Amino acid sequence: MWEKFISSISKEHHFKEPATSYEIAQIQKELNVQLPEELAELFNETNGVFDNWNCPLVWSTSQIIEDNLSFRNYEDYKDIYMPFDNLFFFSDAGNGDLFCYAILKNGTIDKTDIYVWNHEDDSRTWVAASLKHFIEGWLTDQIGV
Repeated sequence: MWEKFISSISKEHHFKEPATSYEIAQIQKELNVQLPEELAELFNETNGVFDNWNCPLVWSTSQIIEDNLSFRNYEDYKDIYMPFDNLFFFSDAGNGDLFCYAILKNGTIDKTDIYVWNHEDDSRTWVAASLKHFIEGWLTDQIGV
């Protein structure tokens, strides 16, 4: 479903092998979060979505773990940014801004809303109602930062 949907919008993106159940479980274990169903479904088809220059539209499972842990644990960020523990980053804009879901309670992501975190002013702004709307909006320039 996801590969077909993305390919219908952009021929400039390619897909990896599906993420393994172990890779998906590692996200949940390392970040103490339950993946939103739509993102889990995407990972069951591909472990990230990449353009012709290998820049990710949706990060791989390993990049999600690495980057989320980095933002949550980097000491210098604690002096200049609000905590990142309630954000689940899965993509970036290429300019330092990151796209994320909000982790609302007990490690669950109850809503499919997508936000952008602005690295310059630490704001968190709603950009899309779901992963599908985010991907379509980003690829068609209806969403910008």
